Amino acid sequence: MSQTHPHRLVLENVRIFDATGREPVGKGVIVIEGKYIRGVGSRGSIEVPDNAEVIDCGGRTALPGLIDAHLHITGMKTGDFVKEPLITPIGVFFARAVRDLQNLLSAGFTTVVDAGGVIALHIKQAVEEGTIPGPRVVAAGYVLSQTFGHGDTHYLPVEYVDARTAKKLTPMMSLICDGVDECRKAARYALREGADFIKIMATGGVMSEKDRPEYRQFTVDEIRAIVDEARAAGRFVHAHAQGKEGIMNAVEAGVKVIAHAIYIDEESAELAKEKDAVIVPTLSIVHKVLDVGAEAGIPEWGLRKAEEVYQEHVDNVRRVSRLGVKLATGTDFIGGPFRHGENALELKLFVEKLGLSPVEALISATRIASEAAGLKDVVGTLEEGKVADIIVVDGDPLSNIDTLLNAENVVLVVKEGRVLKQTLK
Repeated sequence: MSQTHPHRLVLENVRIFDATGREPVGKGVIVIEGKYIRGVGSRGSIEVPDNAEVIDCGGRTALPGLIDAHLHITGMKTGDFVKEPLITPIGVFFARAVRDLQNLLSAGFTTVVDAGGVIALHIKQAVEEGTIPGPRVVAAGYVLSQTFGHGDTHYLPVEYVDARTAKKLTPMMSLICDGVDECRKAARYALREGADFIKIMATGGVMSEKDRPEYRQFTVDEIRAIVDEARAAGRFVHAHAQGKEGIMNAVEAGVKVIAHAIYIDEESAELAKEKDAVIVPTLSIVHKVLDVGAEAGIPEWGLRKAEEVYQEHVDNVRRVSRLGVKLATGTDFIGGPFRHGENALELKLFVEKLGLSPVEALISATRIASEAAGLKDVVGTLEEGKVADIIVVDGDPLSNIDTLLNAENVVLVVKEGRVLKQTLK
């Protein structure tokens, strides 16, 4: 009986940025066997196996696949999250989400972290089985929120909001829980539904009607109970945390990923550094809300609070960015006017607003973002033994981050060793 061998793919004549901190390798070679990288280095130092498919990259730059560490695959067509989810059939949202995943992949994103929503929880299975093309989806599913929390839709009866009692499935739904026991049960329900990690609302927010970003939500004891349930199932907790008190509570309770961090300061940043938490500031969403939010249908309260917080958010994150805290890229995009496929905007804002170099922004979008996805040992760098998620870019993103804003410049996308996009000329 003959033995089948894994497919072998070789990228040659390529400049390699491996995101480990090492200098780029010119005239490099990457050898892929099956799903995995089996060799990375300069020409002559890496043995090219027989019977391999060879792609000449023409001196272009290879990077690890990009990662958006905080977004929402919703299938939304507008920014009107009050009316659209109530009048649109859930199947329409799924159909739009297929297109959004294709756009993300074409733009070089091979992994995305969906920070809450039922669409991603289901559609990820279609990606995994190869039915539809798309990035690897790491999904939270139903988010956990206290009553009057950021995940509580304040203008609806509470029984319409909680996924366990709602009569209509909508793209973004919550589990409302108050007190340690309810929080434990809600965490277990989220895990039962297939969550890859637990998403909690540790503060109020910009896009919730009646609260504010600085409001603390969930107590430390409630968060600790959720973290404990996640840990028991080999998972982690990712927190929406905008105000300082909520950031401190979440990190102290063991949360590993802090999203937004509008009012982060030196004290809370140092605590995050001490606890090895990752900050995902999501600058892109408010940037886009201020640009197109009114015409997209964002409610008045969201527009008003976005205007209030944006500059202070940028200033605070810029101030703490040099303290050694880990920053990962994430857009908080939902689709529609906040278009999936334009997610490299976050890298541009890291450079323009935070003062990071293009190389630092790329590391935030690859190696550090892989930690925020819970995939530190799987993807995020181009090293032997890692899963072969690789993109090849026409132009030089190491000196000009704007190169990544145009998906046409991403001329090759390899995910798990399979070529899913190739426009090399």
